[in-house]
Amino acid sequence: MEAFHHAPISFHFPYAFPIPTPTTNFLGPNTTPNSSSINGINTWMDSRIWSRLPHRLIDRIIAFLPPPAFFRARAVCKRFYGLLYSTHFLELYLQVSPQRHWFIFFKQKVPRNNIYKNNNSSTTNNVGSNSVEGYLFDPDNLSWFRLSFALIPQGFSPVSSSGGLICFVSDEAGSKNILLCNPLVGSIIPLPPTLRPRLFPSIGLTITNSSIDLAVAGDDLISPYAVKNLTTESFHIDGNGFYSIWGTTSSLPRLCSFESGKMVHVQGRFYCMNFSPFSVLSYDFGTNNWCKIQAPMRRFLRSPSLVEGNGRPVLVAAVEKSKLNVPRSLRLWALQDCGTMWVEIERMPQRLYVQFAEMENGQGFNCVGHGEFVVIMIKNNSDKALLFDFCKKRWLWIPPCPFVGNNNIDYGCSSNNYGGEYGGELHGFGYDPRLAAPIGALLDQLTLPFQSFN
Repeated sequence: MEAFHHAPISFHFPYAFPIPTPTTNFLGPNTTPNSSSINGINTWMDSRIWSRLPHRLIDRIIAFLPPPAFFRARAVCKRFYGLLYSTHFLELYLQVSPQRHWFIFFKQKVPRNNIYKNNNSSTTNNVGSNSVEGYLFDPDNLSWFRLSFALIPQGFSPVSSSGGLICFVSDEAGSKNILLCNPLVGSIIPLPPTLRPRLFPSIGLTITNSSIDLAVAGDDLISPYAVKNLTTESFHIDGNGFYSIWGTTSSLPRLCSFESGKMVHVQGRFYCMNFSPFSVLSYDFGTNNWCKIQAPMRRFLRSPSLVEGNGRPVLVAAVEKSKLNVPRSLRLWALQDCGTMWVEIERMPQRLYVQFAEMENGQGFNCVGHGEFVVIMIKNNSDKALLFDFCKKRWLWIPPCPFVGNNNIDYGCSSNNYGGEYGGELHGFGYDPRLAAPIGALLDQLTLPFQSFN
């Protein structure tokens, strides 16, 4: 796949298998690992050995490859090339392929200052010259890859990701059109449009092996010139044949003011930040109820972000108070099982925080988490980002994305055909790149006409 740029990849075999090495002799006692048997080729790479591996074992090994390595392997032979279209291989892939806690970033789109776009206005930009690009980040190897979304129509923005699919929502005010896209195979599946008109709602998505759940909340259009956070619409479909196509609605808590577009899903609930004052809103998809959770040290938080970390909601924020007995710092809190108590789990080393604060210079920062990793990006300066590893308790500076930068004219604000402008910072979310969706059969059903139950 041309979209993936070369990067060093390592992988583990699914089970114990004797891999020939210089200390393992497969050809018998009369040969040594360092001797050459055929035209100067070392015996441990002898094709007489490797050509006898059964196809089912080779397929199992290939299923463990990261997507960039898999698409490079497709160039080896016709059989490898056809694995992407093999039902047997894709079923094996869904069974054994490990989950990868990667991230995908997009250039931040700055919406224009109007609710309804003037349909009579025209643009001089070349159609197709502003196709959407995504930047895939592998935190294990600190590698970047570029993905193209050429099939995404104009006027859509990425808002969420789950189960290997990326959710795009229409930018136009009104009922929201939603697309689910797998960029690795170029598939796009449209969902039925929402029932209520909205401007820039917050959207949460979760996809399991047997269900799709989607929540759209806030930014209700109460007039052509005003919005208010009033309601939530939910979409559900599962393998048991039950579905609700935007038929379930609920009221948002009074005086809620959350940041549009950012929802985190953890164990059946969607979480998002509430502002003025800081708190956390939680939406239980099963009971269709919202509740408010008080944030820790809420008076002294700056740039708070809610992320998923190791299967728990994690709050990341800078703590600043002039009379505080401890130095200013950046801290991480995890929500406990009781659902109301936060416990501090990590604090950025003070020397690193001083360096970080000097670069950040009060501009703020954005955070995104996935599994054991959290990425912290300085606003208006996406070249400067930190990676925190929960398992290794390690902080690392991330190498800048090579596809955007200060020397790239696309990095600054530039107008486009999507109803807004692309700014100089990146935004993103956790992404598990997969060759096939775990619920491919359910997604096929979404193309069939549905009867909505209200």
